Amino acid sequence: MAQLLSGDVGGTKTILRLAQAKDEDLQRCASHEVEIETLFEARYPSADYPEFIPMMSQFFEEAAQQVGEVKPRAGCLAIAGPIVNNTSQLTNLSWFLRGEFLAGALGIETVQLINDFEAIGYGVLGLEPEDIYELQAGNPSAHSPMAVLGAGTGLGQGFLLPCGDEYAVFPSEGGHVDFAPQSELEFQLRKYLIEKHGISRVSEERVVSGMGIISIYQFLRDRQYASESKEIGEMMDAWERRAGIRSTLKDPAAAISQAATDKTDLLSQKTMEIFIRAYGSEAGNISLKFLPKGGLYIAGGVTAKNLHLIKGGEFMFAFKTKGRVSHLLDDIPVRVVLNQHVGLIGATIKAARNYKEQMLS
Repeated sequence: MAQLLSGDVGGTKTILRLAQAKDEDLQRCASHEVEIETLFEARYPSADYPEFIPMMSQFFEEAAQQVGEVKPRAGCLAIAGPIVNNTSQLTNLSWFLRGEFLAGALGIETVQLINDFEAIGYGVLGLEPEDIYELQAGNPSAHSPMAVLGAGTGLGQGFLLPCGDEYAVFPSEGGHVDFAPQSELEFQLRKYLIEKHGISRVSEERVVSGMGIISIYQFLRDRQYASESKEIGEMMDAWERRAGIRSTLKDPAAAISQAATDKTDLLSQKTMEIFIRAYGSEAGNISLKFLPKGGLYIAGGVTAKNLHLIKGGEFMFAFKTKGRVSHLLDDIPVRVVLNQHVGLIGATIKAARNYKEQMLS
């Protein structure tokens, strides 16, 4: 049996997992098809640790108390930030991580750092049927490309291509493409964002993300589309006045989406209508680019929290509204990822793949 270390490392929390898989299974099967058993898993507040190694030492000690000897053969960490040459400076922490140093310090043969959205790309390979809500069955095709899209803090995108019995996962910066307005109101939104931020273009991420929900709401409020409720108004006022220390505040985007779901606030309802349509439109765009008949997976924290609105029909209407090529999207399976540990699943699969490559080299 081979032990594997994986982690989902973020500015707020870090989840670490110790798992194991049979060597013979790894040699015989694709890494995402191997049965991987979780031995121990723990969650830690990231800000409680000045560096990453003390957290890892605590994890190893706690794991040893549960499972005995802890000696992982390969590790993979999903990082909420950019990766350059297997190193990362975390965006919201002072941690600087280097894969080779971590491997030496922890006594592991190899530790690979991957972007958190790349980890989601690997993670969709390991999802169970209950981890998915299917928006469109499509006409699935084996050994076809897959695509991953997810609104959260930003707008992540990636794609997977079949490579032998495995899939190669590629992250992308597709969330920074130009926002494409589909109505007069959305053209006004684009103009508003350009003027508000003093920019020359508006990226898709400025609209389709948690921050995008707030921006759409501000636009409608400032254009006096409808009167603002006292509760959300006070929340927005506090959020706008306390830039730089917003981590201590309630998330206005969550309140807006909840009010839209409950149908208690016109501003919030219109905000989420624009957001859902823009999200569905971009899902259609990425599908036209990759024709992912292996599946388009919609991930991200904002997605799962707004599943009721996404199921409402506007998302798929915008997804399919592509003029003379709209029919091409009928064959694309569209699946919402419900499992919020998909990045950790992906890091575990990648660790298993790395160990398999070590054995075969």
